[in-house]
Amino acid sequence: MTPAINTAKKHNIPFKTHQYTHDPTHDSYGKEAAEKLDIPEEQVFKTLIVQLDGGNRLAVAVVPVSSMLNMKLTAKAARAKKAAMADKKIVERATGYILGGVSPLGQKKKLTTIIDASANNFSTIYVSAGRRGLEIELQPADLADMTEAIFAKITQ
Repeated sequence: MTPAINTAKKHNIPFKTHQYTHDPTHDSYGKEAAEKLDIPEEQVFKTLIVQLDGGNRLAVAVVPVSSMLNMKLTAKAARAKKAAMADKKIVERATGYILGGVSPLGQKKKLTTIIDASANNFSTIYVSAGRRGLEIELQPADLADMTEAIFAKITQ
């Protein structure tokens, strides 16, 4: 069990977990998940942590692995002037997860969370379940409820 799975269980929402053998030589964790689980890249979402306004304020951006995060749109959605990718050590300290296994669920610190609006195009989406090689499939609205997230266009 991971904190992400425990969070989903605690909230009593329907979900499925999907496991695959992670290849450490693969260049993209999210694309690897899509390939190995045979699902469209647009339906697999990566969890990115951004630093807002150059300070200590962090936010979670949940975006399709097929897309690039747009920093200006992310800053706007988070009500900040600018956003930049957070350093690996900051990400791991704030979330309790290692890169490639960062889940939007069950993080150590409560962070502002923004889910790309394209998630609403699917009945379910896949996000990391908190470990490389493990995905959790759930409804976008359930993910938003558990993380107190907003939906916004944050990709280019």
